[in-house]
Amino acid sequence: MSARPDRSMGRWFEELPVGTVVEHAITRTITETDNVLFTTMTMNPQPLHLDAEFAAGTEFGRPLVNSMFTVALVVGLAVPELTLGTTIANLGFSEIAFPKPVFAGDTIHVVTEVTDARRSSSRPDAGVVTFRHEGINQRGEVVCRATRAAFMRCRPEESAGG
Repeated sequence: MSARPDRSMGRWFEELPVGTVVEHAITRTITETDNVLFTTMTMNPQPLHLDAEFAAGTEFGRPLVNSMFTVALVVGLAVPELTLGTTIANLGFSEIAFPKPVFAGDTIHVVTEVTDARRSSSRPDAGVVTFRHEGINQRGEVVCRATRAAFMRCRPEESAGG
């Protein structure tokens, strides 16, 4: 299906040239419940995420938010303005970094830059876009960097006309 659903707010491949920067509108405060639920649903028994007594004895002094939740949230916050209804598939990540810890109560916002974009050599209706997402907390600290490649739909009239 080439046509984008009416509810889509994502951008077509042609709307994502290299250098595009998006400061995403949606922010999210992470709760203790988010962290415990995600950590237990993914079968991660790490006490640093689940055990306040254990975490109190670490250099952080309290439970850390599961970094896999953090990266998922950072990518998710970017979806409405970038890929909602216009992505075919997530192709992979070339970098994921967590320069600062995340704790329950932190509010995350995301800034994304398009660092590469090329038409697909095998599919005329698609292109590959590389996004660099930065998750930033309420203190302005970068808490997550994620570089990912996504297979994006071309505007239907572009792919139909060549």
